[in-house]
Amino acid sequence: MDSDGTQDARGTHATPVPRSRSAVPPRPSAPPMPDGSAFLAWLRTPRPEALPGVWRFGHRPRPAEEPEQIPARQLLSGALIAFLVGWLIWSLLQNGYLGTWWWIPLFLVTPDSWRGGDGDLGGVGTVLVYRGYEVIVALIIMVGVGKLGRWSEVWRRFVAPRFRRGQPDVAPPAPEHDPTEWPQLRAAGAVDAAERLAGEAKAGLMRDVDHARIARAWQGVRSGRHDLSAFTGAVLKHGSAACPHPSGARDLSTRLARHDLVTGQVRLGTTADDARNPYAYRGTGLALGPELLGTSLLAVGPAGSGKTGTVVRPLAESLCLHALAGRAAVVAVGAAGAGLGPADAYDVVVRIGNPESVYDLDLYGGTTDPDEAAAVLAEALVGDLADPHPGSDSRRSTTVLAQLLGPFRAVHDRFPSVPELRQLLDGAPGPLAALRTALQGSGQESLLRELDARERQMAHPGDVGGVLADRVALLDRPAFAGFFDTSGQSRPFSLRALDHPVRVRIDLPSRGHADASRMLARLVLAQFTASVAVREDRSLFACLILDDATGVVTPEAVRGIQRLRSGNAGAVLTLRTLDDVPRPLRGPLLGSVGCRMALSGLTPWDGQDFAEVWGKEWTEARDVTDRQIIAETPAGKALHAVRRVITGKAATARAVTVRQVERERWSASELAHGVPPGHAVLSLTDVRGEHAPPLLVDLRG
Repeated sequence: MDSDGTQDARGTHATPVPRSRSAVPPRPSAPPMPDGSAFLAWLRTPRPEALPGVWRFGHRPRPAEEPEQIPARQLLSGALIAFLVGWLIWSLLQNGYLGTWWWIPLFLVTPDSWRGGDGDLGGVGTVLVYRGYEVIVALIIMVGVGKLGRWSEVWRRFVAPRFRRGQPDVAPPAPEHDPTEWPQLRAAGAVDAAERLAGEAKAGLMRDVDHARIARAWQGVRSGRHDLSAFTGAVLKHGSAACPHPSGARDLSTRLARHDLVTGQVRLGTTADDARNPYAYRGTGLALGPELLGTSLLAVGPAGSGKTGTVVRPLAESLCLHALAGRAAVVAVGAAGAGLGPADAYDVVVRIGNPESVYDLDLYGGTTDPDEAAAVLAEALVGDLADPHPGSDSRRSTTVLAQLLGPFRAVHDRFPSVPELRQLLDGAPGPLAALRTALQGSGQESLLRELDARERQMAHPGDVGGVLADRVALLDRPAFAGFFDTSGQSRPFSLRALDHPVRVRIDLPSRGHADASRMLARLVLAQFTASVAVREDRSLFACLILDDATGVVTPEAVRGIQRLRSGNAGAVLTLRTLDDVPRPLRGPLLGSVGCRMALSGLTPWDGQDFAEVWGKEWTEARDVTDRQIIAETPAGKALHAVRRVITGKAATARAVTVRQVERERWSASELAHGVPPGHAVLSLTDVRGEHAPPLLVDLRG
């Protein structure tokens, strides 16, 4: 069975490849996933509902508003003064300086015989009565001065946290609510399968990926897409190894980030304890999951700010784990050696320009429709040359390509290779004549008219065919001679495979082929947005990670990113600067993504774009004015003179004015100069529309 509980129907899209580790600098691995009792404790740890982006594993919710916080020095000094006052009162009472009136309540409620040494109680009893009354009076004084000195606040802030660290673990929940006992399976009648899974979890044979994968398969059973008997049979036979991923892998070889597959989150850092962060977020873990990535993420920061190491790599690692659990399909695109994870973490590794690459890239996205192939290819070739305003497109280029791709496929039952496409766009007489002859013999008049129109347009000045041919020439290089083959002799990967939980890494050529790399990145983005729109099973989350989106953002790309949310898909884009995006597209790009991240080192003009999209908020501003006090009497003047000699300052009166003003949440100057190294400012929006304001996050925490 596959990860959805059905029989494995693996093909070339998910076949494991011979893998060798990419040249990634060594990094410390995350703590391994606990086994046995530790795994049970991890699974039972509460994960309360929280605000978007909060790491829910063991989270303790905080108030939405910050309570009035007394400065620590003032609080401790006040508590000490209250204690000394109480001690003074008690000492005065004990020594009789305040009289004996405080004994009157005791005399009113006790018999006279209890007050003497020869009474009914005896000497010991009398001592106990008197001493007990003194203790009651002392407690009353202590309660009074404790309230005045805020002793409860001192206990809560400085003493209780030290005891809380050593509290024992929470008792195991009832069996009907214990996730390790699989109550949902028991309720559906699959008791034997639940017993098998619970036994393997207690024996330390189950890991977090196994739990998530089987839970995903059970969702397929609940939705009616898969058979209950097939699911239970697989679980009884294979236990926690049931419903495997097509690759057979049950975990990644290394993990660098903290993952929680119960909630689907990966922890990126910790929100700073900063006044600009809402109180409910301060000091909490910051995590992302499919519900946030479904609105897409844009991260902007200069080289060395941590985009790949602290953002892209953890997200790619998390999505690979989700793919192993049958929940997601991931395509990670970056330059060779960019650090997107080792090769053994992926099912398909396409190394464009590397002769040792096992897989090729399908230039036409796996489609058989010439018009669709022309639209995707035109976006890749000349999408960056289109008018950068949001309403523009590359329609003319699409028409030119369709006029050639349609006739060629009708004759050869395939699309042209790169050299063949270049010759057709250049208007070489031999290929065009051969194509015309073949079409005349088959009687396809409509395609002949397309070819005639293409030949007429070639003679006109300003024909875009020459521009397309120049762009195709970037791929018709010796370094790419073995790639983009359409004859069926290679193993091309197509993004049509996103219907399956596949893990793909595409290494772009970086040295000497920068223009070709940007063109291929646009091709992958265009194919991705086209493929997720026609998927049959949209319960599988699909995500594209572009480690460097320079030259990729076009009007059509912005429109495609806007459509991803409805297809249960998202994109992660990183940029060194927004200057890599045409000015008319910066606003639409920032508006099309739900998660925006500005890393440290941002330029002020980039910060201005983020400040505009994050908007303004009402805040309380305090204006403090010091006014010098002028003494009118000789005694007052002498007192002011003595005060000036002692303090070095004149006597002043302070006036405070409080008003509501509207200010930017984060100004361009703050983003450029107020974000510490290793930090970022991140705003979040999930697929339900809930959002978090810009948060200052420590990506190293």
